[in-house]
Amino acid sequence: MQLDLNLLTVLDALLEEGSVMGAAERLHLSSPAVSRTLGRLRAVTGDDILVRTGHSMTPTPYALSVREDVHRLVRQAHAVLSPIRELNLAELDRTFTIQCHDAVAASLVPVLVGRIQQQAAGVQLRVLAENTVDTDDLRHGRVDLEIGGGRPGLPEFRSEPLGDDRLVVAMRADHPCAAGLDLASYAAQPHVVISRRGRLTAPIDDVLAAEGLQRRVVAAVASVSTALQIAARGDALVTCTEILGRPLIEAFGLLSRPLPIESPAATINCNWHQRYDSDPAHAWLREQVRASVEEITAR
Repeated sequence: MQLDLNLLTVLDALLEEGSVMGAAERLHLSSPAVSRTLGRLRAVTGDDILVRTGHSMTPTPYALSVREDVHRLVRQAHAVLSPIRELNLAELDRTFTIQCHDAVAASLVPVLVGRIQQQAAGVQLRVLAENTVDTDDLRHGRVDLEIGGGRPGLPEFRSEPLGDDRLVVAMRADHPCAAGLDLASYAAQPHVVISRRGRLTAPIDDVLAAEGLQRRVVAAVASVSTALQIAARGDALVTCTEILGRPLIEAFGLLSRPLPIESPAATINCNWHQRYDSDPAHAWLREQVRASVEEITAR
């Protein structure tokens, strides 16, 4: 049997007010409408619910026995359908999972963890490395946020650009090209490509080809840190983003030089699933990520 749960709301009002007129006023309905609903309640329960005693109405033993249960169920339904949107950071106890490549982890995550701990000490952050292949982790809630250069193409996902990061060329401090690079000298050096899929080419290769040049790629690696380690041990150049790559470039004692050609800046994107659009805690996390990126880029 399919039940109309609106009957509970009317039943609660009838048992609280003790009359059809009182219930109608409370629910902003007409008395005939409440009377018809009382008839339906009697048919469903097999009980009179309220019976007339002189000029008033008295609840039946059954009505008295279920009154507290009905009131509790109605309150619970209101709580479900009218969720509290205020966020108490002092009481927030939640673990968020962020997936990003190592340059984002090295530059953004320390700032982000500091901001989170200052505001919500009960929040834990789990940071995962990028996968070499696309997964459904964001769709199925195993990852709360993806931060990087990519953007999901499906409408169920949301994406917000956090800022732009121009490309630079990282090299060891005593590299022959430390004084500066032109396109020909850039192409003449060995290169390490950063690609989570292991691709040996990048968009810059199309630019070089248009100028009749071709570079020699000696390796493709999945992480910025691995690429920079290779650069620190030889003459290989690494093309990476300036702001997010800076902590790792400095950690390996490398220097960076401008890319010797005009190239669009890389966009830093924050991606999440639409299920979290109205989640106050998730919205707060996104705000902390946004503020952390602004803090880094302002340095």
